[in-house]
Amino acid sequence: MRILAVDPGEKRIGIALSDPTATIASRLTVIDHISRAIDAAVIAGMAAEHQAGMIVVGQAFDDDGNPSSQGRRAARLAEAIRCQTSLSVQLWDESSTTQTAHLARQEMGLSRRAKRQPVDDLAAVVLLQSYLEAHRKSPEEQAT
Repeated sequence: MRILAVDPGEKRIGIALSDPTATIASRLTVIDHISRAIDAAVIAGMAAEHQAGMIVVGQAFDDDGNPSSQGRRAARLAEAIRCQTSLSVQLWDESSTTQTAHLARQEMGLSRRAKRQPVDDLAAVVLLQSYLEAHRKSPEEQAT
């Protein structure tokens, strides 16, 4: 089952997609934030277009483990997506995904110009890969 991941931001929303076995996350696209309802409809449409079986939305938390203001916005986006699709929409801790994406870009040795490009889609990949690894079945579980 393919999984679509959403890394919501104030200006842009990163989108990533897993392979059919839900093992590897890949960049899909970045969409510009317009409004919650329009963003939700676009995301639900992408999930249908790419035959995703589920959508994961990144949610930020504060130091006390409560959703931050950005995390609360992500929860509202997730609810709006649920109104647009019958797919399961799960919230997933996105802590440090953007920082990890910036570090990964640095390690790739990209040019300064490339490093200044938005990392929203790469942050969505980090988010999705984190989700996939946390939900990966062990070989013993797969045998049953």
